[in-house]
Amino acid sequence: MAKIRVGVNGFGTIGKRVAEAVRLQPDMELVGVVKTKPDYGAVYAIKHDIPVYTIKDSLEKFKEKGLEVAGTLEELLKQVDVIVDATPGGVGATYKPLYEKAGVKMIFQGGEEANVAEVSFNTFCNFNEALGRKSIRVVSCNTTALLRGICTLNKISRVESVRATIVRRGADPKETKRGPINAIVPNPAKMPSHHGPDVNTVLPWLDIVTSAVVVPTTLMHVHIVYARVKDNITRDEIIETFERTPRILLASSELGLKSTADIVEYARDLGRKRYDIPELVIWLESITVKNNEVMWMQAVHQESIVVPENIDAIRAAMKAVKTAEETIEITDKTLGLLHGRIP
Repeated sequence: MAKIRVGVNGFGTIGKRVAEAVRLQPDMELVGVVKTKPDYGAVYAIKHDIPVYTIKDSLEKFKEKGLEVAGTLEELLKQVDVIVDATPGGVGATYKPLYEKAGVKMIFQGGEEANVAEVSFNTFCNFNEALGRKSIRVVSCNTTALLRGICTLNKISRVESVRATIVRRGADPKETKRGPINAIVPNPAKMPSHHGPDVNTVLPWLDIVTSAVVVPTTLMHVHIVYARVKDNITRDEIIETFERTPRILLASSELGLKSTADIVEYARDLGRKRYDIPELVIWLESITVKNNEVMWMQAVHQESIVVPENIDAIRAAMKAVKTAEETIEITDKTLGLLHGRIP
């Protein structure tokens, strides 16, 4: 069977991770990535044998810098089955007419409005709904994390409502335009935050309300989640379910994983490139049950958690597999993802 030919428009925080993940898949081929600026990202791609394409207006800029490009975005679109749009939030929608004209499948990111695609996507929750779609939106990092936990819990008892507080990092590690800040900033000051409605783009039936604050850190987000379930379930049942679920790690504060800094250090010790943590990390000791209420705290690595979902979305669009379990098995093996308790 021929490999799925994939292009990635954008080679920043998400784009470079998705592009490198595509190269690891046995059923995919990375045809090229699109860069609009001849910067260090373009140099990195070229040095790592990743074909770089650009937009027509930037051809001369690349030539002036002595960087050879493989062609234009339009030329890349003629060679691919799927384009993953990893451009800055809101920009992807402006490229959509070009993608549609080329007749390629489209994967967008959570920074776009939900109406950019036929379906908002999370592998754990609605994989079948995405099968064969022309356009799929992989929801944001925070929404992806919330959905992984909610849809996992939903396997043992229907989740009837969720209330969650999101403690957001102030900026990504490489960003300078947003900080540093010496404050805790309500985000937004008027509740609820946008994360709950974003969850509803995947689970429209769920009663969910979220709030968020921004704090001066760059490492990870933290969520405090309160869920009401239909049945009384035990803490042991919940822990066992989380433990055996792919892409979920249980971290023990008693063994030294007391903070996001500790989790990042653990990822470094594992030799993870860029200390990526695509898994959802739940603090074991935080899991609490009172009647039909379940509470827990989780850590979310905003730079990488959506990467496996992008890979799964490609397979869903192309109907390359039939079930979520099939793509999870392939993706997690190739990316070296873990589950269960750590360390």
